[in-house]
Amino acid sequence: MILTDSLKKNYQFRYVYNKGHSRANRLLVMYVLKNGTGRNRLGICVSKKVGKSVVRSRVTRLIRESYRLNEDKLRQGYDIVVIARAACAGSLFAQVESAQLHLIRKHDLNRG
Repeated sequence: MILTDSLKKNYQFRYVYNKGHSRANRLLVMYVLKNGTGRNRLGICVSKKVGKSVVRSRVTRLIRESYRLNEDKLRQGYDIVVIARAACAGSLFAQVESAQLHLIRKHDLNRG
């Protein structure tokens, strides 16, 4: 069952940047904002600082898969924007997943 939609438009990202709260670690930055719906919406941002298109696509896939595997453990009703830092380029899946779970804990998004 899909619990999460995507943030796609620039104005949606800007709104979360301006109104949301951010937490960061070595690999990722995460902005979170309540959206008033019963679903989460995920946006992923990987800039050219991270690497060329192949590297950026890989990092995007790692972040999305990490989120997908853990989305059933999250509270619902939030807009989440994940920004990859340059250190993310050479990272393994386990490192990206660990960084993402760390930020989820810092934002207190765990269900329970």
